[in-house]
Amino acid sequence: MKQDEPSSAEANNRRHHSSAADRRFVADVEAGRVAAAAFDHRAHVRLAYTCLTEHSGDEALSRLRSVLLGFLRHHDVDPTRYHETLTRAWLLAVRHFMARTGSAASADAFIDANPALLDTGILRTHYSADLLFSDQARGEFVAPDLEPIPEHPDP
Repeated sequence: MKQDEPSSAEANNRRHHSSAADRRFVADVEAGRVAAAAFDHRAHVRLAYTCLTEHSGDEALSRLRSVLLGFLRHHDVDPTRYHETLTRAWLLAVRHFMARTGSAASADAFIDANPALLDTGILRTHYSADLLFSDQARGEFVAPDLEPIPEHPDP
């Protein structure tokens, strides 16, 4: 398979695709070639989108969690910085926007079409600060206490 051809999982996704650059980005994050300071919110959204284009829901979550925890280990960041509820809730948010977006050939095209995803406060419409930033929410997924995050089946 050529680097620019979609993976088999990606080929099954009719509307959303990750680019070769997106897949290199994931490999770079995994290999520690992305500096911790450069891994901003947009990078998190890009990673979530790429995982969703290449894996089904539970697999995408598992993959995203694995990449993030590996990234923390590689950069000697305290693993307690990982936040399970934020990870899963952002994955749900990205999937929701994927369902609302006609198509995208890359993570950048998807993010550019959905600038609301760059608002780091978007989850505050679903979670109170007390719940979202609780120790429980950091360690395990907790459902929103203000408004449910729309859930969609795998594309």
